[in-house]
Amino acid sequence: MPLTTRRHSFAQFMICASGCCCGRVDKGKPAVPVAWLKQEWRARRLNPRVQLTISECLGPCDLVNVVAVFGTGDPIWLGGMTEEAPFRTLLHWAAESHLAGTLLQVPAELEPYQFTRFLSSPLQQERSS
Repeated sequence: MPLTTRRHSFAQFMICASGCCCGRVDKGKPAVPVAWLKQEWRARRLNPRVQLTISECLGPCDLVNVVAVFGTGDPIWLGGMTEEAPFRTLLHWAAESHLAGTLLQVPAELEPYQFTRFLSSPLQQERSS
């Protein structure tokens, strides 16, 4: 019998906020507004449909303040979020997705932060040539 869950989320926003660099203002890195995000997520009643997870290291550490967004397609990776504005856009995206009942397209304001997390392996590159 396959495993099932009672939680039926359609998206999860996983935000690195501790570890070696993300949110580590004590190391001169930009802050992650964790308390504000949690408060707003709760106030907008986004969980459990759009889940917020505050995490430790997601890698790649050179981009600081990394976010992974999971839905039914490939994960969306964001990094280098050094100011408050992209976090506000992230919250707005989550709230709009919640209203729509599906993970919406990445907002244009977040596109500059988007990156490819995993490169294909040399073997996969060789096969596609």
